[in-house]
Amino acid sequence: MNSLIEVTQTVLFTPARLIAQAEYSTEGTAPSPVSMIFGLLIALLLIVAMWKVFTKAGQPGWASIIPIYNLYIWCKIVGRPWWWILLMLIPFVNFIVCIILCIDLAKSFGKGVGFGIGLALLGIIFFPILGFGSAQYQGPSAGGLTPAPQAA
Repeated sequence: MNSLIEVTQTVLFTPARLIAQAEYSTEGTAPSPVSMIFGLLIALLLIVAMWKVFTKAGQPGWASIIPIYNLYIWCKIVGRPWWWILLMLIPFVNFIVCIILCIDLAKSFGKGVGFGIGLALLGIIFFPILGFGSAQYQGPSAGGLTPAPQAA
């Protein structure tokens, strides 16, 4: 009976001990220069595209590179109140708010809901299309900050 227990332990526990000794850590290894350059180029493309979107909407382009303030300007562009920035700080709620803001941004430039969802999910493709394309800013789509009609 003891030999059966020993065989079972050997078969079951020896592979587990070998797995526990393997080292899978990648600490101390730097990313390759190619991946860093690629990442920086993507970041630069998105910064320039957002700058163009902000400029098309009549806002300062530099506002797109300042954290939190760019969310304030984005809310201003789409017509949402400033306190939506606070919603962006709540985990899981921020995903929903970001999708709504992207859809509102698309509508503010005369695009549809599908384009807004594209902005939310594939921003690396859709923000340059919005920034460098022929879309014109048509005013806030959310209705919170619509400009008053001008008297003729």
